[in-house]
Amino acid sequence: MTWFYDPRRSYEDNYAHGPFGSLAADAGDVPGPPADASFLGHRVVRPFGIPAGPLVNAAFAAAAFRHGFDVNVYKTVRTRAWPSHPFPNALAVHVDGDLAAGRPEPLLADADLDDATSISNSFGVPSRDPDAWQPDMAAAVAAAGPGQLLVGSFQGTHPPAGTADREAAYVADHVAAARLVAETGAPVLEMNLSCPNEGTGALLCFDAPQVARIAAAVKDAVGDVPLLLKLAYFGDDASLARLVDATAGIVDGYAAVNTLPARLVDRDGRPALPGEGRETAGVCGDAIRWAGLEMTARLARLRERDGRGFAIVGVGGVLTSTHYRAYRAAGADAVMSATGAMIDAGLGAAVRAVPA
Repeated sequence: MTWFYDPRRSYEDNYAHGPFGSLAADAGDVPGPPADASFLGHRVVRPFGIPAGPLVNAAFAAAAFRHGFDVNVYKTVRTRAWPSHPFPNALAVHVDGDLAAGRPEPLLADADLDDATSISNSFGVPSRDPDAWQPDMAAAVAAAGPGQLLVGSFQGTHPPAGTADREAAYVADHVAAARLVAETGAPVLEMNLSCPNEGTGALLCFDAPQVARIAAAVKDAVGDVPLLLKLAYFGDDASLARLVDATAGIVDGYAAVNTLPARLVDRDGRPALPGEGRETAGVCGDAIRWAGLEMTARLARLRERDGRGFAIVGVGGVLTSTHYRAYRAAGADAVMSATGAMIDAGLGAAVRAVPA
């Protein structure tokens, strides 16, 4: 089996030569119902696509659009060039059933990817310099057909030690990244709060006051362009409610979840991924679907509680059109699949064949 982002190749090899597999082939006759759904004010064929991660450049995004993935997110970018973690990045993760949040026991991870439905996600949020990614993201925006939508994902980068007023500089870097993405013509922005920055374990999404400060500054800069916040899994309702209460009047929606962290080892019990700080990595795919569905339902309850109008993007473990329908039933306005789409380039067409 050849995945369209091939985990047996390095990130740079994928970027230069991908996509691979059937996504690189002629899409053939993808069912084309009318754009009878809506997402953040845009008519779409189906509110379904691929989240930030596998679509590393315009070639990947254009292929995804051709194959019937209608709402796609360009891989998270920064205001400066940033390298990927060393290869390998995506290993098969062997987990029996659901991956429990906060699981202390390690999981086996290896290169046996042929039948994998759960994988590691250990890239470190690589980015080209804006001089390279801005024109490429603009090309991805232009690749969207009628009833399709490109979302531009970005994140801030901590300034170097010794920078005067580092917190202000951190906010400013988010604003600068958002402006650069908006300049590409991306009709929707997504601020990634759910990936560890520079190898740290602290996720920005759990700091509600800081997220509110950054989101307010970003919205002041980008105006009416819709802004989504990409979230990790929240272990309790109170902390999620604090984030929503702090930001729902600022942003236009939330996407959840990214991954669940787990300690990954090889068959000899050694860290499965090379390099310092990679003993724990994000896991995505089938084993975390429960977490994405739970977060979707919890966000939907918070939306209903206060009569708010924010959008919800459900992500995690979507391998079939049935999973898409489950997320929609839980309250998602849009649904996205990374691992499932990488495995099955026909998933977009399969979702197009069911009611929006």
